Amino acid sequence: MLPVAPAVDVAPRPRLQLLDLLRFGAALAVVMYHYTARRHTQWEAPTIETFPFVSQFSAYGFMGVQLFFLISGFVILMSVEGRSVGEFVAARISRLFPAYWAAVILTAILIEFIAGDQLGKSVTLVQVLTNLTMLQQWTGVPHVDGVYWTLAVELLFYVLIGIFMSTKLTVEKITWLAFLWPLAALIADRSNMQFLATFLSPAYAPLFAAGMMLYVIYSRGSNLLRWMLVVGNGILGTQQTIMYDVANAERLTGVDLKEPVAVAIMILIFASVALVTLSPLQSRGLAWMTYLGALTYPLYLVHELWGWWVIGQLSPYLNEWVVLVLAIAFVLLLAAAIERWVERRSRRWLRTQVLRSFPRAERAPAAAAAR
Repeated sequence: MLPVAPAVDVAPRPRLQLLDLLRFGAALAVVMYHYTARRHTQWEAPTIETFPFVSQFSAYGFMGVQLFFLISGFVILMSVEGRSVGEFVAARISRLFPAYWAAVILTAILIEFIAGDQLGKSVTLVQVLTNLTMLQQWTGVPHVDGVYWTLAVELLFYVLIGIFMSTKLTVEKITWLAFLWPLAALIADRSNMQFLATFLSPAYAPLFAAGMMLYVIYSRGSNLLRWMLVVGNGILGTQQTIMYDVANAERLTGVDLKEPVAVAIMILIFASVALVTLSPLQSRGLAWMTYLGALTYPLYLVHELWGWWVIGQLSPYLNEWVVLVLAIAFVLLLAAAIERWVERRSRRWLRTQVLRSFPRAERAPAAAAAR
């Protein structure tokens, strides 16, 4: 495991509330991208005609996903600190699945019984059941909601971290991982090694790797090599974003996206995460930011189709800005309901039950592992 000092010598680290706020901001950027830039049929006119000015900016909102992945690299290492593999697996399952199961079921109900014709979508029982496993992308089954594609990338990252944890995850191994993982992913992609490229995620590996090195700097201090890996992976992540995601966003929005703007946004993303984790800002923030961080995941899961449904229902009757505000308010309330009535009620129980599935040695608390 990452080496930790005995509990009595470890100063409690501050809650990174501004990092929670960044995560929520990333989710809102994606929401604005889907509502005001991406092509869909729920507005009375094409999206970029409904929001001709705003769409020129919100079309870059897809890059909220890049911010998600960078933060994920940081947060996952924080979550494995002092934990066994069993504790890590239990924590990830209890964090990912309850809200996801609720989102899949609610969205399937929306499509099948409420607004399938309006949204131009349909689902089958097998499709819904396969989506509940979170493995649909590798079975060739369509996502119930298109935003679920990012979960496949996250899941592969967790598997990779779990593999390294099983061999004792040290700072040295993390440093090698942050160097070799993006490099191997790029080689696999350029060599048409499809299975390996799919597993290593060449488009997003540099973002996770940079996030991990930011956590090492945060928890263990900085040196030249660590910053070189942050900057180098930042450059690779920017190049991959422009190669893969910018062109795709142009196709989905019809907006001519500018490469210098995308580069500037990536610099801002990295600078923002570094500032809120490595500067005195790490101890700043307000309690409500933590709650917004808790809403981020369910909001991301339900915002697209449920928001489009609200827009389609209201846009013939109300001003587009009023409709936009009401759609965002609706999905925020839906996310709050999932966080309150699903995640809070199930997370601890599910975590405990999964942890009991591991041998007793894997269930040792972090304090015992430190001792």
